[in-house]
Amino acid sequence: MCMAKKFLISMRLQMKNKTSGGERMKELAIKAKNIHKTYGNLTAVNDLSFEVPRRSCFGFLGPNGAGKTTMMKMLFGKTERDHFRGGEVSVFGYDPKKSGLEIKFFTGIVSQEDNLDQELSVFQNLMIYSKFYALPAKQARHFIKNVLAFMELSDKKDFQIRQLSGGMKRRLLIARALINNPKLLILDEPTTGLDPQVRHVIWDKLRDLKKQGVTILLTTHYMEEAFQICDDLIIMNKGGKVMQGPPAFLIDKHIETYVLELYHTGGKAFNAADGVRTEFMNSRMLLYADDFEKIKQISDQFKAGDFILRQSNLEDVFLKITGRKLHE
Repeated sequence: MCMAKKFLISMRLQMKNKTSGGERMKELAIKAKNIHKTYGNLTAVNDLSFEVPRRSCFGFLGPNGAGKTTMMKMLFGKTERDHFRGGEVSVFGYDPKKSGLEIKFFTGIVSQEDNLDQELSVFQNLMIYSKFYALPAKQARHFIKNVLAFMELSDKKDFQIRQLSGGMKRRLLIARALINNPKLLILDEPTTGLDPQVRHVIWDKLRDLKKQGVTILLTTHYMEEAFQICDDLIIMNKGGKVMQGPPAFLIDKHIETYVLELYHTGGKAFNAADGVRTEFMNSRMLLYADDFEKIKQISDQFKAGDFILRQSNLEDVFLKITGRKLHE
């Protein structure tokens, strides 16, 4: 038996013993305390601390370059944190510095990039991937059948990758990440560029995985996605944590209830009532208020098509905290 296979079998036994003992008493999947990561003069992650309960979805939001992906990579050992700055990381009881391979063994990862083998079929892609976990061929075929059914790709089993749509490829990447029956699933922008139907299908699948006991880490630029599936999230900016909490809580605490977007003011001047906050975004004016009647009175001065009156959402919170200008 090759050394790699011996190691993976040993890992299975260790994981079985670990989860059957004291680990079951722990409710936290991940604990990170005072984490730093620098590249020369660039600070990618700055004193970041958070905890992730098991069987939950935890999100990282932030502009490009905020440090989201770097933090994710540190959790499964692909990138090392700055050890000279101290800090602690525990992923299901393992420190990525010492046990990166063990963490990878029970983790499924979906990266931003499509790294499927274009020359192989759907089944062949999954079969080759299963060999990284030393799955016997019979067991691998069983797992492949299950994950393809779960991601609604059973009828595409023999398709070449180039025959798949963008949505099918993203679902296949998630299916591949589930081949080792992971306890932790890491998703880096999983639905970028997908149409709403596919996005909602993937959200439903992620909810199902949470019910099955999988802990999910998510980075996304879709605020609606974070609102739909995250139990808790961090908004990051310039490597640090700006705020943290459940999406609905952040909306309730950090932004007014109603938003009036004005597209064509026609040069009209008016004095915003007390309790109305104003922001400008290019050619738009945005008015925020908790009192619906006050903001409705302002909207009555404009004709249909020149404004939208709506409830605030997570994107409003995000832009208020991180700013509306493009980040370099």
